[in-house]
Amino acid sequence: MLPMKQAIDKSMGQNLFREVGGLPPSPLHGGERMSKLRYALIVVLLLVSISLAVACTVVNSPSSASGYLYVDEGIGYELSTHDLVAEVAPAVVSIVVETVAYNWFWQAVPQTGAGSGIIVSSDGYIVTNNHVVEGAQKMTVTLSDGRTFEATIVGTDAQTDLAVVKINASNLSYLHFLSNSLEQLSVLDPVVAVGNALALPGGPTWTTGVVSNLGRSIQENTGAVLDDLIQTDAAINAGNSGGPLLDTAGQVVGINVAIASNAENIGFAISTDTAISVVQSLIAEGKVVRPWFGVEVITVTATIQHYYNLSVNSGALITGVTSGGPADKAGLRAGDVIVKINGEDISTAAELSSAINSHQIGDQIEIVYYRGSVQKVANATLEESPS
Repeated sequence: MLPMKQAIDKSMGQNLFREVGGLPPSPLHGGERMSKLRYALIVVLLLVSISLAVACTVVNSPSSASGYLYVDEGIGYELSTHDLVAEVAPAVVSIVVETVAYNWFWQAVPQTGAGSGIIVSSDGYIVTNNHVVEGAQKMTVTLSDGRTFEATIVGTDAQTDLAVVKINASNLSYLHFLSNSLEQLSVLDPVVAVGNALALPGGPTWTTGVVSNLGRSIQENTGAVLDDLIQTDAAINAGNSGGPLLDTAGQVVGINVAIASNAENIGFAISTDTAISVVQSLIAEGKVVRPWFGVEVITVTATIQHYYNLSVNSGALITGVTSGGPADKAGLRAGDVIVKINGEDISTAAELSSAINSHQIGDQIEIVYYRGSVQKVANATLEESPS
């Protein structure tokens, strides 16, 4: 969704003005000159019409590298609230998921959960959170016009808590993503959160707020560390997961993912810095290929240090090691605290994640860690992350 005015001005300023201004001086006089001027005016009007048509086409054209995902490089023009709702509402969906849990007697107990999703292509690709669709036996997507479709999973990525599902539909409205939202947004910029809050009937819930901070990191209940998040005070409730966080131009700047349960007005959305490449990989490959270390970690804080009686006051505390993974092969185990990777200080779980992701599959890394009060060094070879 390139800004319409910007696209038109660029076309007219660079193409039309140069062509009209470049006409050679005319030696004609009187009626012949007037005839030529009328002809030139007609040509100009025709070119303006063509430029307008081209500009409108550009707005709905994906970049060549985006596949099914439509990405805007710049922030668009602010929409009125009426236009924002009219443009966005048809592209936000409700997702109802049926899963199976087991009781104390190992009897299957059907369960139902609800979340939200963003239509990102006219043929039915929908972005949501991994935790919304995880373990789904059946998924039902409801559009804003009331139509329902059964959805299938295209791909999921637990590490970023993103997923793509697909419905068999065509000519759907879809939203554009703003490229690199962390770089283009500023603290206190207005934002809008949309989603299937509390699965209330009658369509999505809309809330407004501001960008409270940029680049936050949190740890989910699953142990996954989410980096490069947008913090907002726009109300996000159960059922909002997977819905869009929008700027005032109606562009997706984030995907709503979590709230701080012990606080008020602290919600988080996955920025497009993370989401765009992950969604593209999920659509193209059904998975995200990245280096994998095979540990679950938490950040060492003063509370964590005291609780676990650690000898260091910062680092990434290993809470779980995947059997047969790179860390396991290197001899690391739960309770170890990683403080350096290849000479780079590691103070938080997020820094460990970033350090691993900065490498390639097959790279060997040196890990400095503490086991009790003893500093140790190990080497590990990064592997491809499991599906």
